[in-house]
Amino acid sequence: MSAETTTAPTTGRADAAISEGAVPDGLTLSQGGAEVWSPSITPPIGVDLDERQALACAFRILAAHDFCENIAGHITWAPEGHDSMWVNPWGLWWEEICASDICRVDADGRVVEGRWDVTPAFHIHTELHRRRPDARVVVHNHPYHAVVLAALGLVPEFLHQQSSMYDGEVAFVSEYAGEVDSAELGADLADRIGDASVVILANHGVIVTAATIEEATYKAATLDRQCRLMLDVVTSGRAATTVPSAVRPPMKASLLERGTEVFWAGAVRRLLRESPEVLT
Repeated sequence: MSAETTTAPTTGRADAAISEGAVPDGLTLSQGGAEVWSPSITPPIGVDLDERQALACAFRILAAHDFCENIAGHITWAPEGHDSMWVNPWGLWWEEICASDICRVDADGRVVEGRWDVTPAFHIHTELHRRRPDARVVVHNHPYHAVVLAALGLVPEFLHQQSSMYDGEVAFVSEYAGEVDSAELGADLADRIGDASVVILANHGVIVTAATIEEATYKAATLDRQCRLMLDVVTSGRAATTVPSAVRPPMKASLLERGTEVFWAGAVRRLLRESPEVLT
């Protein structure tokens, strides 16, 4: 996935030969998405989640998908029409967060609801929320395979159809300024990110943004596997092909329009079977 929206990688493409795949001749390609087909009914979660419960579920789901690094990382959710946002507290691992642990902070990161403190790295999020009405949810952490790509100055290519969900949304930020613990540093990073929604940060980690908690979780949960795939292809030294560019937009529509809610519901059902205390 080449950086199409903001700062280009310092190296960008892998040394191994990676070329765009071909589509078969003489066929009318699918247009993809919900207009082509939508399910008439899908399995429900079985419970109604409030915002804090949904965010707590997102933390645990992403921890289970290795989108985490011990105490690092944060997710903020700024529901539309609100001047505050939900965020995880400092000191809890994602895999242990419950709904009652979630804090609410104002636009400047001051805790206005909750029993814990929050990290000053919230500035990564507040400045994106200020600039990006589409970025209601901002996910940040250091998943291992993505961090390896970040150190190599690479972004994952479209090596598998699942990666099409990021079509046109990926960027690499090559500068590293250390901890983002001030509005100035947060604003600078937000400017470098621009309107990308999947961002690899050199020597740091990943930022994923989305309009909903369901989409943000789906995209983030899928990302590190795509990064691992990229690394395996690069280290194989063999030539590889990408999903053809003509196929990516309809595949993206199918994945996000049909898959987001289904992924979320299934992931939450599994979580509630294994760890029902997440809702407390």
